[in-house]
Amino acid sequence: MIICKTQRELDIMREAGRIVALTHKELKKHIKPGITTKELDAIAEKFIRANDAIPSFKGYNGFRGSICASVNEELVHGIPGDRVLNEGDIISIDIGAKYNGYHGDSAWTYAVGEISDEAQKLLDVTEQSLFKGLEEAKAGVRLSNISHAIQTYVEQHDFSVVREYVGHGVGQDLHEDPQIPHYGPPNKGPRLKPGMVLAIEPMVNSGTRYVKTLADDWTVVTVDGKYCAHFEHTIAITEDGFEILTIE
Repeated sequence: MIICKTQRELDIMREAGRIVALTHKELKKHIKPGITTKELDAIAEKFIRANDAIPSFKGYNGFRGSICASVNEELVHGIPGDRVLNEGDIISIDIGAKYNGYHGDSAWTYAVGEISDEAQKLLDVTEQSLFKGLEEAKAGVRLSNISHAIQTYVEQHDFSVVREYVGHGVGQDLHEDPQIPHYGPPNKGPRLKPGMVLAIEPMVNSGTRYVKTLADDWTVVTVDGKYCAHFEHTIAITEDGFEILTIE
C-alpha cells in the first residue's frame, strides 16, 4: 500500500531530509586521500545525532554502520571499515536520518582527489539520470515513466542500469511501497498522487549491469570489477510537480 503523507508529516520529513543533506555537506569536506571509511562513518553519526536525529541504517537488519560507504567497484551497502581512500577513487555515500519518527534518505557519489575522465563521466551521467527521472515526477503520471527516463538517458551514454536494486517509498519506515525500478517501459504502474514520498536512486555501472554480493552478505560489487555510481534524492509529489526533501 502506498501511503500519502499529510502536511504535518511532510514538514517532519523536510527536516529529516535537511539533516541528511547537511550530513552530506559535512562529509564532503572530509572526503580526501588518506581518510578511512570508518572515520567518515564516525563523522556522519556524530553529526546526525547532534541534529536530534538518529542514523537510519545503524542496526538495520544488522548493518553495523551509520552510513553505507561503497568505493569504486562497490555499488551499495559498503560497510565502513579500515579501507583508506586513495587519489582517483570514487566513493558512494548513502545516508539515512530518522527525525521524529520519519526518515530522509539520499546517496551521492564523490570523487577522491583527481579522478579519470571516464570516472567523471560516470558520475555526471548517473547524477543527470536522476534528474531526468525527476522530470517525470508529477501527479497523474505513471510511476514507470520515471524508470524509463532514467534507463534511456543512461544507455544513451553507453552505461548500464543495475536491475537488482530499486528505489522505494519513504516514511515512518525506511523502505515503503512502491518499489521503483530504474529501468523498464513507460506508462506502467500506479499513477503518482500528491503526498507520495519516493526515494529515486539510479545505480549505474560503467561496464555490464551485473552485480554480486560479497561474503560479508552486504557489500554489492560489479561482477566485472568496473566502477559504478549511485545518486539518490527523497522527493514528495506535489499538485504541480515534485519537491526535493533531501536538500538544505
